[in-house]
Amino acid sequence: MRILLLVQDEQRVILDELYEAIVAAAGEGEIRRLNSAQQADLRSYFKNVDVTAYERIVLFLRFKKEIRQRRFLRALPRLVFLEHDAYQNYIPGKYQGAFSKHYAALPWVRVISSGFLVVEHLRAEGIDAAFVPKGYDQQAMCNRSLPRDIELAFLGSIQNQAYDGRRSFLEALAEREKLLVTRTKSGEEYVEMLNRIRFFVSADVGMGEYMIKNFEAMACGCMLFAFDQGDAENTALGLQDMHNVVLYRNLDDCQAKLQRLRADPELADSIAAAGCALAQARFGYDSIARAIADALQPPLRKPVIRRLLGFPYSVGWE
Repeated sequence: MRILLLVQDEQRVILDELYEAIVAAAGEGEIRRLNSAQQADLRSYFKNVDVTAYERIVLFLRFKKEIRQRRFLRALPRLVFLEHDAYQNYIPGKYQGAFSKHYAALPWVRVISSGFLVVEHLRAEGIDAAFVPKGYDQQAMCNRSLPRDIELAFLGSIQNQAYDGRRSFLEALAEREKLLVTRTKSGEEYVEMLNRIRFFVSADVGMGEYMIKNFEAMACGCMLFAFDQGDAENTALGLQDMHNVVLYRNLDDCQAKLQRLRADPELADSIAAAGCALAQARFGYDSIARAIADALQPPLRKPVIRRLLGFPYSVGWE
């Protein structure tokens, strides 16, 4: 299958290896990186694109740019959205319900989303949706078996509105425990820092799915504390509490398990090792890319035009 993959030219998370792996897994195709202005004016960009040359056109762009161009997107054939932020459709915030509205207006497209329950909700709404989780760059992220001189930490952003639950939890935990919350540059500095952390606290509170940092921390050998996203999400990912991850539901739960693992370092080491093995087996970009390529394969719904009383035309699908 030949695909055209359009992505953002600047992202905080480096995903170049994933893009290359998706095209390779699909068979052949092109990756085109669009700047902010190009993302905001897809009609002009596609004037120089032969859409008939591709069996799938895959967009992995800023959602806030896409939703302003719905009329043009309705004209693109064989369209697939790759989306890592659709969880915002189901949590309070400016995008609550926005993803559902957008996809309902384009009911013949396929949405590949990184949340298992998100996909279940979208399918219940009549959207052609497929689940492929987030993952990590296995070329960059690895356990270097270094001394772990930072016991408890979180690396990443807490400023975005979508991270309000994360920030509140981490601030509360920091009042009880010596917790490092900081940011690093992407790449080597980030990997080195992960390899210094004993217990990585992931606080995806209220998000409904697990963010990329969970898989990166596991792959780098951290023992992962993760906010419990529920049985369905955990089963879909293979996460097992106190076996390959430590799941918590509130601050007291998190602190109680932390005390237990401090008293039993062999158990902590075992959980970290099992988590690292799971990440390597299932969440490297090579595995994620193959799953995305598989999700591109099934036939898409076909747009049709019907004439309705009182309206000139209505576009639907069959």
